[in-house]
Amino acid sequence: MTEAPVFFPDGITDVPGVRVGHARVAGPRALSGTTVVLAPEGGAVAAVDVRGGGPGTRETDALDPRNVVQRIDAVVLTGGSAYGLEAAAGVMAWLEERHRGVRVGPAPEHVVPVVPAACVFDLGRGGDFTARPDAATGRAAVEAAAAGGDHARVAAGAVGAGTGAVVGGMRGGVGTAGLRLESGITVGALVVVNAVGSAVDPATGVLYGGLFGDDAEGGPARGDAEGGPAGGGWPGRPPREVHEAAVRRLAEARASSVPPPLNTTLAVVATDAVLTRAQAQKLAGTAHDGIARAIRPVHLMNDGDTVFALATGVRDLPAGPGPLALNELLAAGADLVTRAIVRAVLAAPGGRRGPGGDFPSYGELYGPAGGPYSRWSRGG
Repeated sequence: MTEAPVFFPDGITDVPGVRVGHARVAGPRALSGTTVVLAPEGGAVAAVDVRGGGPGTRETDALDPRNVVQRIDAVVLTGGSAYGLEAAAGVMAWLEERHRGVRVGPAPEHVVPVVPAACVFDLGRGGDFTARPDAATGRAAVEAAAAGGDHARVAAGAVGAGTGAVVGGMRGGVGTAGLRLESGITVGALVVVNAVGSAVDPATGVLYGGLFGDDAEGGPARGDAEGGPAGGGWPGRPPREVHEAAVRRLAEARASSVPPPLNTTLAVVATDAVLTRAQAQKLAGTAHDGIARAIRPVHLMNDGDTVFALATGVRDLPAGPGPLALNELLAAGADLVTRAIVRAVLAAPGGRRGPGGDFPSYGELYGPAGGPYSRWSRGG
C-alpha cells in the first residue's frame, strides 16, 4: 500500500547543506525503513544524548567530547530494532566511495567514515518479523539524501524510519521543523516518533505538543474551546463526543495488538552555528525537553530515546552575551523537536489494520485525514 507523505514548509533542511533521505523496506508484509541525515562536505561537529533505558545505537561513544572524532558526515535513524543498525554499513560504504570520513592515512581513500545510528522497534508491524532494514536500505536512503539537493523539503509521515512507527497505540512517523533565529542562525529538527508514551491528553484529546508554539506562524493552537482550533491550523480541543469515540476506538485497537517490548523517539537537531563539541552536547541534551513536552511518559526502561546534534559551523554565535549566547539556540532546539513531534502525529496516514496489529491515526480518530494539516501538501 502506497501512503503519500506530507511536506511541511520548513524543516531540518533549512540548515544549509543538511540533506535528508528516506528508504523503505520492500515487501507486502514489510513496515519499516531508514532515514539518513547527511551533513555537508567536510562534515559537522556532532554530539548525542541518550536518555531512554533501552537504546539501540551504533558509534555513539565516538561522539563523546572526550574522544578523538571531531566531525561526522551522516546520522542514521532506522527501524528494525538492533537488526536495522546494519543500515549504517550501507551509508558507511557510500561515504567511503567518496573519500568522506576520518582521515587515517596519506591517500584520499584512507578514510574511516564514522556513522552514528539509532534504531526504533517496529519488528513485525507489517506482519513479517524478518522484514527490516539492511545495508542496501541504508545506501538507498543516503543516495536519496544526496540527490535531494540543498533546502529540499523533507517528506514526513509514514516514511523512512517512521514507516511502521507507533505512538501510544496510534500511528507515529517522521516529522520535521525549522526556524531562523534573530541572530541569523538557522536551527532545524527531525524526529522519528515511535513511543510507548502517548502524544494525546487522555482527558481531552488535545496533542500535548499542541500546547506549545506560535499561532501566528502556524504553530500549535493554544485555544481549548471545544469544536476546533483557536487559530494557526493545528487541532484544538475536539468535541466531547468525538473524543469519547476516539478513546473507545483506541482502546479496542490496543486490545487487539500485541504491545511491543521496545519503543523509541529519535531526533536530530541541526544548526549552521559554530559550536564546540561540548556545546553540541548541551544542545542534544536540552532538545530532550522537546520530547518531554510532546509525549508522556518518556525515557522509560523500554524506550530508547536518543537525540543527536549537528553543527555545520558557518555562523558564529552572537559575541555580546558570552556563554549565554547559546541559550537562544538551546531553547529553539527543544521547541522545534516539540513541533516536529506534533507534525509527525498529524502527518501519519490513515490507520493501518493488519497481521502486525491495529494502529489508528490521529486523523482517523479526531477528524478527516488531511484536515488538520490541509495547508500543507501531501505527495510532494
